[in-house]
Amino acid sequence: MNPEVHHEPSEVSYDEQFYPARPRPLRPSVRRSPRVDTQSGDAHPSNSAYVDWLIKQSILHDATQIAEQLSGKGSMWQNPYADPNPRAAVERAPVWFTAYPISIITAPGASFLASLGDEALWQAFSQIGVTAVHTGPVKQAGGINGWQSTPSVDGHFDRISMQIDAAFGTEEEFRRLCVVAAAYDGTVIDDIVPGHTGKGADFRLAEMAYADYPGIYHMIEIEPPDWHLLPRVPEGRDSINIDAETEAQLARAGYIIGQLQRVIFYELGVKETNWSVTPVVTGVDGVDRRWVYLHYFKAGQPSINWLDPSFAGMRLVIGDACHSLADLGAGALRLDANGFLGVERRTEGPGWSEGHPLSEAANHLIASIVRKMGGFTFQELNLTIDDIKEMGTSGADLSYDFINRPAYHHALVMGNTEFLRLTMNLARDHGVDTASLVHALQNHDELTFELVHFATLHKDDEFVYGGEPIKGSQLGDRIRKDLCERLTGRWAPYNRTFTTNGIACTTASVITATLGIRDLDRMTADDVAMVERAHLLLAMYNALQPGVFALSGWDLCGLLPVPVDDVADLVREGDTRWINRGAHDLMGVNPEATRSESGIPRATSLYGTLPEQLRNPESFACKLSRIIEVRNRFGIATAVQIDVPTVSHKGLLVMVHQLADMSTQVTVLNFTSEEITATVQSQHLPAGASAYNLFTDELVGTVDELHSFPVTLHAYEGVPVILKGPRSDETLIP
Repeated sequence: MNPEVHHEPSEVSYDEQFYPARPRPLRPSVRRSPRVDTQSGDAHPSNSAYVDWLIKQSILHDATQIAEQLSGKGSMWQNPYADPNPRAAVERAPVWFTAYPISIITAPGASFLASLGDEALWQAFSQIGVTAVHTGPVKQAGGINGWQSTPSVDGHFDRISMQIDAAFGTEEEFRRLCVVAAAYDGTVIDDIVPGHTGKGADFRLAEMAYADYPGIYHMIEIEPPDWHLLPRVPEGRDSINIDAETEAQLARAGYIIGQLQRVIFYELGVKETNWSVTPVVTGVDGVDRRWVYLHYFKAGQPSINWLDPSFAGMRLVIGDACHSLADLGAGALRLDANGFLGVERRTEGPGWSEGHPLSEAANHLIASIVRKMGGFTFQELNLTIDDIKEMGTSGADLSYDFINRPAYHHALVMGNTEFLRLTMNLARDHGVDTASLVHALQNHDELTFELVHFATLHKDDEFVYGGEPIKGSQLGDRIRKDLCERLTGRWAPYNRTFTTNGIACTTASVITATLGIRDLDRMTADDVAMVERAHLLLAMYNALQPGVFALSGWDLCGLLPVPVDDVADLVREGDTRWINRGAHDLMGVNPEATRSESGIPRATSLYGTLPEQLRNPESFACKLSRIIEVRNRFGIATAVQIDVPTVSHKGLLVMVHQLADMSTQVTVLNFTSEEITATVQSQHLPAGASAYNLFTDELVGTVDELHSFPVTLHAYEGVPVILKGPRSDETLIP
């Protein structure tokens, strides 16, 4: 059946009857062929049935079928695609709920996707102001060993198939979620991973040198005379990481690029380089081979080669994106690990692996195909501000705000916004539009330091901090030290460092550590109230500026970290992030559950379920909804940030925005636990204008000839104001 041909249905479907009719979106449509899972004989390359089974399991196979359905169709030419359009993306989906499938507690017998598509949940989201859901990774991940599947090694970011993992639901439930979201003018955001796959059928076929499958990966066949350079792979293992000496030897022999700019997830004896080696693998041609392959992340995540002559890796990734948009019905995609798509050998020093032009080119291709199909993309790019600017010029429509995320946590922890003001002004000076950023509270990862800007390209640049000049590398070290000392150790034993990259914690436990609360089991009602107050301040920082505002169930329910002993098996190899991924029951549908279906232990909630909160006007969720309502009413999400001025008190942050009607909006925040009486000053504040509190419509003050007005803020209080002409009784913007 041609998916482009549409016929009148013989009867009205449930969805067509239940939801108002909508114009057909300008988006192509495809269907992936159902998988036939027949197994016969030995799992060996000499068994044609096994090879055929692997082919039909592979992402590249499905990508080829999807491309055939889309090629030559007029629907592929209905949308502009060349240039990113961040404000259009923000208008379409200004407030996101970011889910983590394995941490959601569902009703008995209900899947994760069915739960996300529940009408009651979307009614709650609508009350709060959430307009999009990022599902997190829900497609099959992990690996294949013989005929058997092996589990994910990185929270389902090691994808091996386009098929939805049965642990999370079905394709029909995903499509149903998209229908329900659309009924509430919402958008569903799916994931693709252009940087790597898992060790699934594609990798196993590559190992067996089948067709162009080796071209998917950065994998190099080592000639038998040089096998003596390679370490022995222990029995039962399918690869082993090579050490730095072997890496150097293979580079000198002309096989691999060698050392790269950094080793992500470095751990002595586990991952000392970005390269691993396979044991002897027999190919479909009967030839025995040993391969060395690149993996930026874990050994089970082989990196995709974007510049192989076969372009097999590119075809795989593009096909996966088309499946999410045109088959499942997603409206946007998160590009995970998209900053590491190009590697190149240099004559001296480590190989070029970050900020490479090939990454920019590949991201342009991915983002363009998504825009061409009517969607938008966002990237989690933990590189320099320069890279974020460059990649956003022609690539993804939106970028995760790795620039300011550690800085706003630092402002809270230290009661001092100086570093935050520095990073915000740096971003603007580099030409990064604030509206192109996804400003987020907690997600599934650790509180990332992501001070790459200061540690790499700008390590020798001089900045002014604390009234003194300081080099970028020293500044990064200082901020990292501040965060580690204040958020972990004896005063906050419930938080843990995560390698050298950040701190495993929840937003609530950042705040408890800041407040000096050492024992989470002995928190009082006053403690919880103060945590909520600081939590709302951080929400205001992220929401009351241009761009996307994102939050998670860990934020909505006010979750604390899971005790490390409860996830001992998961953190055994050093991945402490599992303490901040506690399970939660958003809607109170399974109060007796102590774990999610995936086995994640239930975390302690300070605020309660969404139904409980929405019945209480003074709850965290209801107060959050009022913040979002102001944001929506005045169009702050698509405004232009024109100034982050110096302040009269170190704990104060001021953000000045120009709204669509050219009026001036100012967000004023107190990052301290004390009351502040201060002066807000910026050359962008017109003298004689009246400043009104957008929460209360009350007059805050009048801008004087020095372009300033006074303000008094309670502990962790935030006030959004709008400036109106000289008359204080002038009607506010509707």
